[in-house]
Amino acid sequence: MQKNSNHACSTWRKSDWKGLARVIPVVIGVLFAGSAAVAGPAIGQFEVKNLNATPGEIEFQSQNAHMFGNPKRELRNDGGEFEYDDNSVAKQRHALELEFGISRRFKSRIGIEYEKERLDDPDNPDQVNEFSDLDLSEIGAEIIWVVDPVEENEWGFGLVAEYEHPLEDEEASLLLVGPIFQIERNEWWSIINLYLVKHLGGDQPRDEKVDFAYATQFGFELNQDWQLALEAYGTVDRIGDTGSAGEEAQLFGDHNQHRLGPVFYYIGGLGGDPSDEESSVSIGVGLLFGINDNTPDTTLKWSVEVEF
Repeated sequence: MQKNSNHACSTWRKSDWKGLARVIPVVIGVLFAGSAAVAGPAIGQFEVKNLNATPGEIEFQSQNAHMFGNPKRELRNDGGEFEYDDNSVAKQRHALELEFGISRRFKSRIGIEYEKERLDDPDNPDQVNEFSDLDLSEIGAEIIWVVDPVEENEWGFGLVAEYEHPLEDEEASLLLVGPIFQIERNEWWSIINLYLVKHLGGDQPRDEKVDFAYATQFGFELNQDWQLALEAYGTVDRIGDTGSAGEEAQLFGDHNQHRLGPVFYYIGGLGGDPSDEESSVSIGVGLLFGINDNTPDTTLKWSVEVEF
């Protein structure tokens, strides 16, 4: 994600607040209703969603991550049966997505994700830290409502809702909802995404808990071609007593994850001309460092985004 120099001007109206007031109670009810699949922390793609929406614009996105120094898995022998912690650990994650600008107030996205993840249920303790092949793991869709678009040197506010559906029936689906805050000041900008993440369904016994997740970006335009951002991503595994903690969670506890690091972005036209307003490409590369024991030591993040 990079700063967009195009701004949509708008006036914040009372009707916007009334609409927001009607939506929030419904969302809260869905998130905290009912709880009964073993569920680790919800770890999303390492990207920051923004409020830049242009009618008719289509953007292809490739979000990628490679994890190094993954935490070792905890295990416990209970009468000859081994139990393993359910921390969410992967070696690789690759998402392919298409984003569509519906209006200056709405944009939507659909996508698929490939993942090389740690084996959920190893046959024996020797496989405790082994990983599956890189496979198509889930499909998803999201919509962003730009409640108050960003104006020149101002701040904006929006809401995002995203649904992620795994291809394995025993895994829980995820519903993410939350606000987006975006501020721009000359060459500087900051974006904050906050999410409540509801786990839905999955194999029995279910743990339909609610996690809290965040994605933040604080950036600076170095010149016309290059930008530098400090990005942070994290998940608090289970808010309060939501859901029904399974045996693994009771034995090993929940697993919060937090990452922080620099990311460089190159922005230019498809022909190499940054002034090309018809189409553009953004390439990002950075390192995110784990700041607690549940998080991989290092995550190599790279992305390619092409606007048409």
